[in-house]
Parts: sequence; structure tokens; C-alpha cells
Amino acid sequence: MSNLSELQYDLLVLIVQHINLIEDYLTFGAVCKSWQCAATKDNFNSDLPRIPWLMLAEDEDNSCRKFFSHYNGMILNKRIPKAIGKRCLESMGWLITTGKDDSETSLLHPFSGVEIELPHPNTTKNYEDHEVGYPWTFFHKAVLSASPFHTSNYILAVIDGNMKFFSFWRPGDLRWTRIDNVNSPYKHIHRDLVYYTEKFYAVDWSGRVLVYDVTGSSPTHSQIVAILPPHHKGDEFYILESMGSLFVVVRYGVKSRAPIREDSSRISLTPIYEDDNDGETYGTTSFGVFEVDLAAGRLRETKEVGDRALFLGANASISVQASYFPGVKPNHIYYTDDFVESYLSYEEGGGMDMGVYNIANCSFEPHYNGVSLSRVCPPIWVTPTLY
Repeated sequence: MSNLSELQYDLLVLIVQHINLIEDYLTFGAVCKSWQCAATKDNFNSDLPRIPWLMLAEDEDNSCRKFFSHYNGMILNKRIPKAIGKRCLESMGWLITTGKDDSETSLLHPFSGVEIELPHPNTTKNYEDHEVGYPWTFFHKAVLSASPFHTSNYILAVIDGNMKFFSFWRPGDLRWTRIDNVNSPYKHIHRDLVYYTEKFYAVDWSGRVLVYDVTGSSPTHSQIVAILPPHHKGDEFYILESMGSLFVVVRYGVKSRAPIREDSSRISLTPIYEDDNDGETYGTTSFGVFEVDLAAGRLRETKEVGDRALFLGANASISVQASYFPGVKPNHIYYTDDFVESYLSYEEGGGMDMGVYNIANCSFEPHYNGVSLSRVCPPIWVTPTLY
């Protein structure tokens, strides 16, 4: 048979049901009309392994966003008009969008167009006292407990405000619920969150790991469950679950080194303020990886995370099994430019400080060779989910 479009429908369904990667599934559906008809929701394996795609910064006057896949180097163009001019965070394939001009916020699924309206940031407690200089950056991180496609009983937790508080929202709530920790002797400037064992765990800027149980009717406080040794203090912190274990990752040097391209040339950025023009911009110098021992209340540094590849940035921090994805390297960190406090000092914005870090030998290499910059929404990782 010379014409692929003439293959029997039952055979096409059998083929598509045995596809193992979402990139191959999309390629299958793009072959022709008959193949697209076989690539339906009913025939789609929702348990397909997924590697995050890199959603590039939006092009000016263009409602399409480009997604780059490391598995096959494919660039997918997707029209997402509801994300135009908005900052995006990510969790479970959903974007948490905040408007640059009006700060209107929503949950947006970029591949289906489903949108869920969220309360305005000004519904958080004492919003006026904790506003940020750039309103679209009010939310620092966002993490879902479950996908809204799978249940209506989910929670969206966020880090917000100039002091990086912990707040959350449930479907039906008219405002954000903030946990102040007023009785705590510590001021927790949260940097990242993860949903783990039916609780939210956070890491603050001092390397303390905290746990929040927001399932009850009146969640009011956090509990410190592990502490990073003082000599490991860094510039940014991440927390994630991987194969049943909890990890904290420390990012060093984001304010002290100019980003370097593959050809080792320095990237030239334009400081907004004259006193910032000192010949140095910002760039990551190294990472530290720590496994959390909740029973002992401590973190143990490691140079070996096995078959894991970690994906860090303005997304909900995640890991994948590298052996599932040709081209993805185990024991490596794939990171994007998420240090708002630094990149907003430059006219071009963020998007330069991205790369792949070898945990074992501390070396760097690029993961995307193009230039994609934005002051509102630099490139971020998005886990592709279709339904």
C-alpha cells in the first residue's frame, strides 16, 4: 500500500495505542486526516511518560507560543491568545497566568484552551502592605495538588508578595487564604513548593524545609521538618519529589556571573539603572543537591541522583527518568532563567541564564541555542498534557 492515508482505521488505532511518547503521538496525528481521526482522546494513553517542553518567550504581536522538545528537537507552534502579555508559572501542564497591566489571574491549560478564573491577587490578606514593584510578579511559584482535569477536589498553593508568603486557593473560594505564621519565631521567605504525601512542603531562603497541611478547615501554621546546614546557603532554592524521595536543590551565583553562550562569548544585557553597569550581569555558577531525611530532620548532599533528570525554573520543580527519553541526560539539571530580582534590572529581561548542569562534574552546557528574552515571561518548562 503506497498511500498511508488508506491504512485501515482499526490498524491505526492499534498503532496509536502503542505509542510511548507524547511527541510521537502528536507527530502521528499530524500525518494526515485519517491518522488524526485515530489519535483521539479515547485512544490516547494518559499515562505516557512526558518530558517538559521549553515554552519560549512570546514573539511581539504574535498570539502563538513556541514549545521546544528536547526529545526530538521539535518546535511546536500553539496559538494561546489567553496568555498574550501575561506572566506564566506552571504546574502539571497548567499555566498560572497573571496579566501585566491588570494582574488578572487564571489557570490556563495551553493545549486545550480550558481556563479557570482565579481570585485577583488583591484578595490576599494585607495585599497593600505586600505589593511588589512589578504587579505581574506578585506570584513567585504555583503548585497544584492534582490536575483539574482529574478531580474538582484540588488545591492550588502559591508563594506570593514581597515577603514570599504561602497562600492557597480551592475551587469555589472567592479569595486567597494566606498562612501568616504569626506565632513563628522565623520569617519564612518561601522560594519553592511541592505537593508530597498529601501535604505541601516548602523551602525558604534560609534552607529550612517546612510542611503545610491545608486539608483541615482552619490551616494556620507551618512546621519546620529539616534544616540545611548554614554553609550551604545559596541564591535560589528548589524542592521536588523524585521516585518517592524529597530533594532540595540550591542554586548558586545567580547574581555574580554573566551568562555564557555555547561559543563561550559573554551575553551583553542593558542595565536599566546606571549604577548597575559594572561589567557583570547575572548567571548560575553551580548547584547543590540534597536529599531530605524527614525522619532525621536533615539534608544530605549528593553528587549522584541516578537516572533522574531535574527540571527547575518558574515551573513546579519536577524530575523525569532520563532513560525513558533519548537525548535527556541522567544526573543532570535542566534549568531556566527564573531569578526575577536580577533579570528585571535589564531592558531585555530574563532568558539568558539557562542551561544543563552536570551534577557529578559541575560542568555546564546549553539546552537551547536560540535567544528568547522577556521581562514578563521568559522561557519556562511546561509538561505537555493534552487531556
